[in-house]
Amino acid sequence: MSTFPRTVADPDQPGTVSAHRVSPTARRAALLAGAALLSLLTACNNGSPQSSPKTLPGTAGPASGDTSTKAGSTPAASPTASSPSKKAGTGTGSGSASATATSGSAGGSGRCHTSELRASVGRNDPGAGQENFPIVLTNKSGRTCTVRGYPGAAFVDASGKQLGPDPQRSPGTPTTVALAPGHSAWSGLTFSNPEISGADTATPASLIVTPPDELDSLTVAWTQGTVPVSGNASSVRLTVLSPGTAP
Repeated sequence: MSTFPRTVADPDQPGTVSAHRVSPTARRAALLAGAALLSLLTACNNGSPQSSPKTLPGTAGPASGDTSTKAGSTPAASPTASSPSKKAGTGTGSGSASATATSGSAGGSGRCHTSELRASVGRNDPGAGQENFPIVLTNKSGRTCTVRGYPGAAFVDASGKQLGPDPQRSPGTPTTVALAPGHSAWSGLTFSNPEISGADTATPASLIVTPPDELDSLTVAWTQGTVPVSGNASSVRLTVLSPGTAP
């Protein structure tokens, strides 16, 4: 719309014209009306007016940098290694030394398994109020195998119920003992004489022996009388395995 001044008839002087400017308010109103009309025409030329964005159903993807889990998926649980619980009398070959003691044959061809061994209890060698019995493991297989560390041991009654706590381990340096067929290794089982220590006692029916790093056990008849099971100075101790059948 033009903003130039226009002429209108002067009522006081017929036949003449007088110049008047359009008022600012009227000019702004005209400009606004023109702008609205222009916007409407533009929208018509471009098609139907656009609607506001809509949110579509769906699942958001992983955040930037997260490529381990897709949308809607469940992360797989990491496998957890489980170790068998330690049974009473279970032996262990743990130790820091790497020395190898050979009994009858040099070298070895793997750990001795329970099924390849025979257990026995040697003669008591008492001294200074102590009872000392060698627990002997003998290789009954046709191959050379090895034992290392402490065996496990537990006294049990005729029903198989354990008498007293598991033996404690005397300090020692474990060595790998290679057992040729027919050869043996021994561990010392010691405790204070109950008549001297005053400990509570029981008479076991058997001694359960577990080779190092094995879960299956061997049963040996116990014929050595009473053993301490509780009370004063009742601890039973084991030493590391050494070559042979006795000290």
